[in-house]
Amino acid sequence: MKNAQLYKGSLTTIIMRLLEENGRMYGYEITQKVKQLTDGELNVTEGALYPALHKLEAEGFLDVEMEKAGNRLRKYYKLTESGEKETVNRLAELEAFIRNMQALVKPNLEL
Repeated sequence: MKNAQLYKGSLTTIIMRLLEENGRMYGYEITQKVKQLTDGELNVTEGALYPALHKLEAEGFLDVEMEKAGNRLRKYYKLTESGEKETVNRLAELEAFIRNMQALVKPNLEL
């Protein structure tokens, strides 16, 4: 997508929403879910995903569980209790932002 910068500020909210919906996920699974939900329009790179996951973990919003998958260890991420509360807040902020952008871009459209 050419305007990937538009999504950049929403990446942590996207991650948190997916974890809220799916319980726990590993990194590659998150990237594939985003691709699936956006019909391939949005591709989250590892270079964007893992720094966002590490930041959310450092802020206390994510727990990490290690699990053996075949011959390797896989990191699963899940929301903490404070992460669940923060997800609600961030989704509300994002929805308000979308409403405001819609009002600016197409003011006659009813939401």
